[in-house]
Amino acid sequence: MYHLTIVTPEKIFYEEDVSSIIAPGSEGYLGVLTDHAPLITALIPGKLDIRNKKNEEKVFALNGGFLEVYKNKVTILADSIESPEQIDLERAQSAVERAEKRLKSKSPEIDVNRASQAMLRALNRIKIYDSYIKRL
Repeated sequence: MYHLTIVTPEKIFYEEDVSSIIAPGSEGYLGVLTDHAPLITALIPGKLDIRNKKNEEKVFALNGGFLEVYKNKVTILADSIESPEQIDLERAQSAVERAEKRLKSKSPEIDVNRASQAMLRALNRIKIYDSYIKRL
């Protein structure tokens, strides 16, 4: 077991002893178990998978940030994070449509990187929602 804390700009989102996490690192998904070597890495939009001390799976839509591992303490500084139940599917679908329109417009005023990142975040939210809410 080790202690996991997930912090957003607004609050401490999650704090609990866990047995493992799988997080979307900038170089690919990475797993963290007890006694993991010290590490700091950037996170990208993706699925954050947590196994708590009862071996229950918790899944979240993570929208980037940083992860630090040090002496059996893991801290995630998340840009934003949502449980599947918190995801507003209509809002995510609208965000994809807006990003698609911006990217297709080829207008010089459009920040292509920003629109692409917005689309990735929205698609991640839709994927998490579809995978974990619809199967209930």
